[in-house]
Amino acid sequence: MKSYYRALTIAGSDSGGGAGIQADLKTFAALGCYGMSVITALTAQNTVGVSAIHPVPPAFVARQLEVVLEDMGTDAVKIGMIHNSDLIRVIADRLHRYDAPNIVIDPVMVAKSGDRLLQEEAIEALKEELLPLATVITPNLPEAAVLLGSPIEGRKAMEEAARELARFGPAAVLLKGGHLEGERCPDLLYLRQEDKAIFFEARRVKTSNTHGTGCTLSSAIAAGLARGLSLADAVGRAKDYLTGALRAGAHYRLGRGHGPVHHFWEYWP
Repeated sequence: MKSYYRALTIAGSDSGGGAGIQADLKTFAALGCYGMSVITALTAQNTVGVSAIHPVPPAFVARQLEVVLEDMGTDAVKIGMIHNSDLIRVIADRLHRYDAPNIVIDPVMVAKSGDRLLQEEAIEALKEELLPLATVITPNLPEAAVLLGSPIEGRKAMEEAARELARFGPAAVLLKGGHLEGERCPDLLYLRQEDKAIFFEARRVKTSNTHGTGCTLSSAIAAGLARGLSLADAVGRAKDYLTGALRAGAHYRLGRGHGPVHHFWEYWP
């Protein structure tokens, strides 16, 4: 009998389909993994913005995790939107209890539209409870600035910021530099044990269809880890996959705001 490469996403549901659980499952499927999901919140959301958030009770989030991990297990976990500290503590407890491997945390704080997705009181719980369990965390520059309490200005500051973020306990930090100006987008992977920094760069894709890019990149990394790639290889392939999804998605029009990337660009144009 064959075995699937298994990837579990713990995140919020995006009713518009471009980010969150929906983007994660599309990415897992496109990259050859069997996707499973634990939903932390329901959002009423489209390409323009988030109009409402309905958190899932922590006990029900815990039960989703338990039944999936007890029966099916997983080869990697991607964590996205977690709205409050109670959810963070429950998720951290269950991941530790079941010794979940290859944990990728995308510390989602603000939607592309500017809507706040993480309560202020939850930031400390995120630092103390969840980040120490991570194989890699994938903040963008604004998210990293919130975690560190200070802005990150320019490429030269990224390496020091990544080292500071690693002090919260993750084995590695992928600091995404897409908010910097310039023709190329630099992402910095910092490996804590080796004290090693690796830059991954790609030419910037000029498009407004950028909804779900962070979710897609982090779930692509999780898919690579689930398939047995090293972290550096998983990051490199995930960045290539996202660049292709951005380029293909730039030719489409969906909604009145930030449209999605094209998750299945390798299979249909």
